[in-house]
Amino acid sequence: MRITDVSAFPVNVPLKPIDEGGIAPYRTNHGMLYDMDRILVRVETDAGIEGWGEVRVFLSPEATVSVIEDGVGPLVTGQSPFEIEKLRRQVFIEYTNANMFFAPVETACWDIIGKELGRPVSELLGGWTTPHQTNRQNREQSKDGRQSNSVEFAYCLGIFSPEESRRHAESALKEGYGVLKTKAGRDWKEDVERIRAMHDAVDGELEFRIDPNQGWTVEDAVRVGAKLEDSGIYLQYMEQPIRVDSHGSLRQLRTRTRQPIAANEDTYIPRNLRTMIGEDAIDVGVVDITPAGGISGVRQLANIAEDGGISLAHHCAFDLGIRTAAILHTASGLPGINLASDTAYYGWETDVITDPFTIDSGTISVPTEPGLGITVDMDTVDDYCIL
Repeated sequence: MRITDVSAFPVNVPLKPIDEGGIAPYRTNHGMLYDMDRILVRVETDAGIEGWGEVRVFLSPEATVSVIEDGVGPLVTGQSPFEIEKLRRQVFIEYTNANMFFAPVETACWDIIGKELGRPVSELLGGWTTPHQTNRQNREQSKDGRQSNSVEFAYCLGIFSPEESRRHAESALKEGYGVLKTKAGRDWKEDVERIRAMHDAVDGELEFRIDPNQGWTVEDAVRVGAKLEDSGIYLQYMEQPIRVDSHGSLRQLRTRTRQPIAANEDTYIPRNLRTMIGEDAIDVGVVDITPAGGISGVRQLANIAEDGGISLAHHCAFDLGIRTAAILHTASGLPGINLASDTAYYGWETDVITDPFTIDSGTISVPTEPGLGITVDMDTVDDYCIL
């Protein structure tokens, strides 16, 4: 079997308003989101089997499509989709990190392999290997004898007033989520008040994560940790509170607060995860299929995290059904991922797959069909295509 073509489809999909059970406007310290551009990637083979991947837009839809179709495509065309590790190592684009553009192609190759072998990607990765999630797993026997597993997710919330945040925290708890992640703004004191309000609203029954996206100083983060601790609130973690490549400062921060420290953007840089573990700078890694270069890249990071004794979660990038399926298989099949992964999947107006996922008590079932276990609805893709 050989790859014959790589094509990319840019789509813009609206986010459902938060007062209708969605997520828009999703406010961060960078702005507000009402819709998202995504790039869907199809890899075709001479065996008539196609696979799908998905990635967010970089710079512009036109630029992203061009790099994938004109840059990565020719490098993999004519080669076997089974030789993923070979492809990973030969895809090279000078002066840029090719991983982010190769990742959806790599995911599509896993989809193709699973379809050819008649097995879901999670089984190809080793099967259900996340016993830490047993209390939130729904393990049911399917008709073909396989186990149907569910993966836990954290509810993602943008920046709202303390009173609005209270309501959303109560809603997340009622819907069965166990973890809520919220963004941090430009004033750490307001962030503390929001966390306090949500914690009080759910009587401590939700765990919280807060993500400043590198927006705090070390002193800010220390104060946030101390203020929350004074209120009896212990976060699941602070995610990337300070800028990347400041591992000494990150290590100092970890010694000055009892709130666990997580790295996200820092894990996107090659070898940073290993370095941070070696310097005792973090408690948690928050990884992502895209900058890692695909599922294989996340598997490599998960092994490093497991060997280093830190916890791991998967990041959310406003993922439609294709990438959500990839995350489900990855989180289920890799033992190093031992914390709930983030999701904003509940926030989409629609999806590009024929059978959208259902979130049940904060979990999503892992597809049991071959490959990623999803079918792309090309009519919907055409409806939302922007090029």
